[in-house]
Amino acid sequence: MKESVTEESAVPPAPGEEEHPCLALANSAVALPGGHVVDLLGSPAQANHWLTQRGLAPVDAGMRDMCASQLRSMREQIRSLLASRAEGLPGLPAAVAAVNDAMARVSTAPLLRWDERSGPCRVTPHPVTAILDHALAALASDAADLLTGPDAERLTACGSPPCNRYLLRHGRRHWCSTRCGDRARAARAYARRTRSGTA
Repeated sequence: MKESVTEESAVPPAPGEEEHPCLALANSAVALPGGHVVDLLGSPAQANHWLTQRGLAPVDAGMRDMCASQLRSMREQIRSLLASRAEGLPGLPAAVAAVNDAMARVSTAPLLRWDERSGPCRVTPHPVTAILDHALAALASDAADLLTGPDAERLTACGSPPCNRYLLRHGRRHWCSTRCGDRARAARAYARRTRSGTA
């Protein structure tokens, strides 16, 4: 079951999200107890809000369904690469290609077009498409930096099921939030009590 909520009512940022927006993107669909999922990119307005909060789009960017869908697709590709890195497995070639494509897609100058009537001219892509392409390129570049930089050694999945978020571990802590840490400790205590009661 998916819930539509604002970022303010969702869980707090996981460690590392503020330094790496790609980590925040990967964590923008949060699995909660009871089978609930909070998707911060569930609608174009939510996607626009999420990008605006990170300085990647203006408030009035006018994201469309296609834009939100592309952002969610990038989220899944980055999640795949983070999971591979955290588990010490090879990254999926399709995910690597998607990140590279997003970085390469951004043009630094208006492109040359040749109109049959008026001849050569320089054109800029549609503004919303350009905003989204720049945002996707920034997120993809950040993912590449995270995966190849010193923080990659600290990348881990939250250790409190059913949470599906990633974080940068500090010391031994491997929970994305106090709530997840409390839930994991309570589960361990319950398991100890159950074992000692049956022994």
